[in-house]
Amino acid sequence: MFCIFTAKKGDVALESLDKKKSLYADLSLTLVAIIWGVGFIVIKNALDYIDPLYILAIRFSIASPLMALIFIKRMKKTNMSDVKAGAVIGLFLFLAFITQTIGMQYTNVSVSAFITGSNVVIVPFLYWLISKKRPDKFEIIAAILCFIGIGFLSLQGDFSIGLGDGLTMLCALFFACHIVSIGFYSKNHDPIILSVIQFGVAAILSFLVIFIFKINLGNMTMKVGLSMIYLAVVSTIIAFGIQNVAQKYTSSNHAAIILSMESVFGSLSSVLFLDEEFTLRLFLGCVIIFIAIITAETKWSFLKKEKKTNN
Repeated sequence: MFCIFTAKKGDVALESLDKKKSLYADLSLTLVAIIWGVGFIVIKNALDYIDPLYILAIRFSIASPLMALIFIKRMKKTNMSDVKAGAVIGLFLFLAFITQTIGMQYTNVSVSAFITGSNVVIVPFLYWLISKKRPDKFEIIAAILCFIGIGFLSLQGDFSIGLGDGLTMLCALFFACHIVSIGFYSKNHDPIILSVIQFGVAAILSFLVIFIFKINLGNMTMKVGLSMIYLAVVSTIIAFGIQNVAQKYTSSNHAAIILSMESVFGSLSSVLFLDEEFTLRLFLGCVIIFIAIITAETKWSFLKKEKKTNN
């Protein structure tokens, strides 16, 4: 009898511990979303001076060795399996950032932020391909709402999509692949090692494209230098490090929902600091995408709870 009671007590303790870890993971991912939201402004300002590929190359070439140095003991345990996993994640990271950064040259921060945030709706469908777990009706509704919202943000008068918005849509797809790949690999690999490798891969790919196409740097000013430090240390080492650790304690879908809030923080930052015009059309697009995000995340379960309470 005592043994049974102890086991049940232990199960409750473990469940409580898991909930605590899940809460900390959610709070950590929210912090990441805020950091990335502010990062939209930093990137936009840097684009006025240097080429997008140099932003990525400098950002990740600082982040990777610096993080490796900080976690030198853990990096000594790196094996070939870690390298392969980190390379896959790094490829998606590079593709996501290059499409986002170039796309931001041709669209405003608010639109870029919200289209990037739509990756949350893509994640369940990518996860379906891997796990064979079909998205539920709420995720399908969220996908439809999301595409309507993107239409408000992106479609021009002749129903064409601008270059910047099109590239940012690709960015959302690649970020969804990035989130799913982290969720897939982080369960069996050290998240710090994965972070260092993915940053290194992104840096190498950036410099490779610069070398092949002989891209000029532009004008490296003190302002750009500070922007690079922020992007490398805060938006990359700190933010991605937190993401990779936090995703060990939550699902890819859940992480995608919280991280998509960077679109809200990015839009608010652009209006406050860049004086971007927040038009009615932009507002409607943002609201629809936000409803899509809430639909996919909560499945409107809080409404059901309210009804039960009232009854």
